[in-house]
Amino acid sequence: MERVLLTGATGFIGQELLKRLSTGENKEKYEVHALQRYVTGRYSLDRGSTVMHYANLTDYSAIKRIIKDVLPDYVLHIAAISPVSFSFDHYVEVGEVDYIATTNLAETCYREVPNFKQFLFASTSETYGLTAKTKNDILTEDSMPSPNSPYAVAKAACDMYLRYMGLAYDFPYTLVRPFNTYGRKDNTHFFIERTITQMLKGESVNLGDPAAVRDWVYVDDHVDIYLKALGNKKAIGQAIQACSGKGYTTKETAEIIAKLTGYKGSINWNATPPRPLDAKVLIGDNRKAKELIGWTPKYTLEEGLKKTIEYWRTKSSK
Repeated sequence: MERVLLTGATGFIGQELLKRLSTGENKEKYEVHALQRYVTGRYSLDRGSTVMHYANLTDYSAIKRIIKDVLPDYVLHIAAISPVSFSFDHYVEVGEVDYIATTNLAETCYREVPNFKQFLFASTSETYGLTAKTKNDILTEDSMPSPNSPYAVAKAACDMYLRYMGLAYDFPYTLVRPFNTYGRKDNTHFFIERTITQMLKGESVNLGDPAAVRDWVYVDDHVDIYLKALGNKKAIGQAIQACSGKGYTTKETAEIIAKLTGYKGSINWNATPPRPLDAKVLIGDNRKAKELIGWTPKYTLEEGLKKTIEYWRTKSSK
């Protein structure tokens, strides 16, 4: 049985990936190991046969011990400090966790694991940053990076480092670049979840730039692309985008949510602090994912929003 080490197992995508890896045919295929950062008083994941490991990614000695102990065939590196706005004032912490810890993890896999098969890295569409100017500027995996936040800079640097390792050592990396993902179950910091929960409460909704354009990906589709790429030789040495290929302004997105929730209140635009730099347009091309690994999104924006709204409606009624 092949071994998979998943980092970020307590995060938004990590939790969903862990469920999928620990059930069904994947349960019979993989011995799953999950890495989480130990925090006193926090609920520790219990996934039956999953082997849990506790360490901070910046504790390089601990990470090396875990890699040498597990000897994973595959690493799914999902862990990161991901809120973009947080990174502007916490650039050192973000750089240490998102860049330095990633390069250390990859180097350790290369140096300590015989016949290592794949380092699957969660990159981000944020690496494109300011590249696109209009809705006609559809981003591909070969588009020029133009990161516009410390978070995006760290992720872009990881992309380049892993490509260097591929060239220098034939290191088997795969870069997955998800566009804006929604469907969170315990975090209302992000645009769609914040808008949904405010509208369900009947409150005035305070949002930022109404003209920003984003390509939205439902959580199940996001998780699917990792599972499609995992162990797929066609994905080795490749960057692959998880995106719908369609762009919506934040105003259009909020109006769809208002329609689906029956919200009749007011939306206050430009009511949240702007970032020092913000991407105006992020729309991706998913043809490579389809042709290379057979991935296409199953959910339209409206279908994914309906599922997300129903989840938060049920949760708020308890």
